[in-house]
Amino acid sequence: MYSVSVRDHFMIAHSFTGPVFGPAQRLHGATYVVDVEFRRPALDADGIVVDIGRALETVHAILGALNFQNLDEVEEFKGRNTTTEFLARIVFDRVVAAIHRGDLGEQARGIQIVKVTLHESHVAWAGFEGPVNATA
Repeated sequence: MYSVSVRDHFMIAHSFTGPVFGPAQRLHGATYVVDVEFRRPALDADGIVVDIGRALETVHAILGALNFQNLDEVEEFKGRNTTTEFLARIVFDRVVAAIHRGDLGEQARGIQIVKVTLHESHVAWAGFEGPVNATA
């Protein structure tokens, strides 16, 4: 399986509900470094997994919609704990939607797996990966 990864970051504020979160139940900030990995079993006709420039632009736009947001105030996330794991799935879903829309080019439709990793610090990270053509 071939792979290409791109990296960007975004900054948010949020709080959590539930005693398991301790002091993180209060409003706090996070800066996530985000890696998005694209995988496919064979290279496309140009000999690449995905156009890196288009991948960078797409990921930047997806993260830009979250950047500098207080996630507690985003209607889509009301009543949810916007944990690192939860946000990894949100980014994954938006990347997969971009592939289906053709934002990464027609040949990017050959990508079979996307893996998203959100690094919340140099010692802790979480992620989500799955097939591009799943209906979950």
